[in-house]
Amino acid sequence: MKNKKITRKITQGMYVLTTQNGGCIVDAVSQISAGENPLVSVAVMKKNYTNELLHTNDKLALSIVGMNTNPDIIKTFGFNSMRDINKFEKVETNEVEGVPVILDSLGYMILEKVDMVENDTHTLFIGKLIEADVFKEEDAMSYGYYQEHKEELLKVTTEAGKTAWVCTICGYVYYGEELPGDFVCPICGVGKELFQKK
Repeated sequence: MKNKKITRKITQGMYVLTTQNGGCIVDAVSQISAGENPLVSVAVMKKNYTNELLHTNDKLALSIVGMNTNPDIIKTFGFNSMRDINKFEKVETNEVEGVPVILDSLGYMILEKVDMVENDTHTLFIGKLIEADVFKEEDAMSYGYYQEHKEELLKVTTEAGKTAWVCTICGYVYYGEELPGDFVCPICGVGKELFQKK
């Protein structure tokens, strides 16, 4: 494959997916039917703890990331695991239908899970829209914008005096003189060829 980065041109929005006891950043979200309760699909990487939670939880929320949403929300939900930290500790949320929604967002959709489709790397969760609200009438952040402005949005800082390798896709930082031969990013799953030495 010559350059799979072309897939970044399939631009969609940026969302904070939340469910009971977890959440993560997602971008692969699509409305797949119309009507009173349209169906919405969202792909979640299998390595994410949120994926594990969604196999047992019946509801999830998608909070839409806006151009003016605090970038720390992307850092918190995109580069950490609930196995290690409480992502909700420093983020203001409100509970709707038993699921936390992010208040610093453009609004939210609450989905009731109706189906799941498994593939090698992701699970496609399909949910029926049962509740939604708009908080702000502002432009949503696209995945394309995020990729183009990721460095300034995330401002990855590294520890002084240490060799750091930064994932160019998600911003994860690995410390060490060299990356292990079979290293893959624990957050987004890309190989070491997509890491830059800092």
